[in-house]
Amino acid sequence: MNIVIWDIESSSSSTDFGSIIEIGGILVDENLIEKERFNLRCRLPEGEIPQCMALLVNKTDVNMLTKANLSHYQMLSQVEMIFKKWSPAIFLGWSNIGFDDEMIRKEFFKGLRYPYITNSSPNKRHDGLNIARGAFALDNKILKTETNIKGNAVMKLESLARMNGFETKGAHSALFDAELTHKVLGLIKNKQQDTWDNFLKTSNKLDTETMIKKEKIITLNEYFYGKSRLYLCAPLHPKFCIHPIYQWGQAVDLRVDVEPLLKMSINELKSEMKKTPKFLRTIRSNKAPIIIGKEYGMKVEPYSAMDISLINKRAELVNTNEKFSENILTALREIAEEKEQSKSQEDIEPEESIYVKFTPNKDTNLFQKWHEAAWNDKLRLLDKFEDQRMVGFGKKIIFQEAPHVLPESMLKKIKIKIAKRILSEKKEKWWTCKEFYHECDNLRDKFTNESNEESLKFLDQLNNYVMSIEKKYKNV
Repeated sequence: MNIVIWDIESSSSSTDFGSIIEIGGILVDENLIEKERFNLRCRLPEGEIPQCMALLVNKTDVNMLTKANLSHYQMLSQVEMIFKKWSPAIFLGWSNIGFDDEMIRKEFFKGLRYPYITNSSPNKRHDGLNIARGAFALDNKILKTETNIKGNAVMKLESLARMNGFETKGAHSALFDAELTHKVLGLIKNKQQDTWDNFLKTSNKLDTETMIKKEKIITLNEYFYGKSRLYLCAPLHPKFCIHPIYQWGQAVDLRVDVEPLLKMSINELKSEMKKTPKFLRTIRSNKAPIIIGKEYGMKVEPYSAMDISLINKRAELVNTNEKFSENILTALREIAEEKEQSKSQEDIEPEESIYVKFTPNKDTNLFQKWHEAAWNDKLRLLDKFEDQRMVGFGKKIIFQEAPHVLPESMLKKIKIKIAKRILSEKKEKWWTCKEFYHECDNLRDKFTNESNEESLKFLDQLNNYVMSIEKKYKNV
């Protein structure tokens, strides 16, 4: 299966309210031989306030934000076309599951496009960072690494690439970071061919669940407090091994004496789950976990010092006890429900509601027709959508791309909403002008102390840009 190695640069660290401003990708075959590549950059959407630090990191100046050839809408259209053309494939980046995937999903959701393009059948997804951590846990000589002040290996992409002999001066541009990911993964694949193939087996949720239900003992790789560790685990009974709410696999750490757990009530199990070390390991089936054969876990402490017959006995007790596994799931359900009840009751904005409610199929089926329509027709077509979130997103797209087709009253309403957001004096979920100036002033003090004239000039230009946005919306 082909692999798409991709990366984004964004205007903000918020996946709900920020925007992708650059995206690049490389299509490779199963041997990581390049077939195609792309890189796209766009203008910042109208009415959005960027974060200074995000733009400093990805070196996006005001000219890039305002004068790129593509609008944000046009760029997303091209990305969707390329990703469809490159499918079926395994989509992966570096730490993409935690950020890039979330960002592209929410951008497509707000852009009236199917959000789960990178992981819905026939596509799969994985994460280069997960693979590197798993490979390093098996053999800490596979990659040369820097060490941080706590003595842990640094697994940041730029650091790993540089330590392993690759040029990194262009790091933090989308395509360049995709290239670095390609190179680092190439090293791992060449040195660990057998485990490479095993790593990729978890790039699909259903395949991962099948593995959890089928295997009696597995080695699970997890990353805690800066260290990559291997855990020898026994999945719960096949009928009761998937979390009832989050749909994640559940397994028992075989370092633990299992027999006392079997006799516990549901409340006792809930209490036991709060203790450390954890007896229960969560396998995030939809987030490309690293699961490998039991032989790897048996080679590391404390499992290497344990009697193999004891390990097998504990695993059998876990695998075969239906009632115990059912009790675990009941306890997990109650914990999840308690957590849900304690959640903040503040209003959820449409941009952050992707997982709150699915878009009706009727609306999803209208997406292509809506994008193909002329701008005048796009406005009329919004009447056919059931989901009011889609209607709101659609109006905002028209406002950004073809404001002349909107009735004056609707245009005014959208501008007032933007003004209310970006001119807010409160601490908001999105970046406001006030928050921007505060961040900019703090960075200016830092760069003044460092005599960093280049960054100070960058900040001044950015500050003037945001002041122009503020002035424009103060007059709405």
